[in-house]
Amino acid sequence: MIDQVRKDEPSKRLFFALDCPPVQRKAIAQWRSELGLRTGKPVPADNFHLTLLFLGAVPLAQIHGVCEAANSVRTPGEALRVSLDRLQVWHRAGVLSLAPEQAPPALLRLVYALEQAMLPFGFEEASREFRPHLTLAREYRAPEPEVATPPEFSLRAERFALFESHKGRYRVLQDWSLI
Repeated sequence: MIDQVRKDEPSKRLFFALDCPPVQRKAIAQWRSELGLRTGKPVPADNFHLTLLFLGAVPLAQIHGVCEAANSVRTPGEALRVSLDRLQVWHRAGVLSLAPEQAPPALLRLVYALEQAMLPFGFEEASREFRPHLTLAREYRAPEPEVATPPEFSLRAERFALFESHKGRYRVLQDWSLI
């Protein structure tokens, strides 16, 4: 079990996610620009993803074990399709996001399997309730914007990945097939 990461212990900020394909990133960024947002910090389109499980600061010595545990995760055996058809504001967190009206059961099973695989590591962040979403803007402090065209995006993923978050950029450390 991982104890709290000591401040002097080298670590990486990690999360599991479904990546957003480049063509879809562009389409979502274009749709977001049509909203004419006047508040918040837009998330760079290159960072669009759907988080499965946020781990937080993981000691470097534990990353191999995290990847080994992810190897054992039972996957759906097919590509995941997640409709991003609802615009929502999380006022407390200051987030504007796209979310599915209904999360696909295969997505929920994958997240549960990841949570179970990560239990031995004791990640405190992993205990948050899963709310599938793609973040469009942070520090968003306004009501939900009016939309001329409702969101109708379908995220299709054949892989899930372990990402590192470093200075506002996300980098894939390892990925696994869903098929």
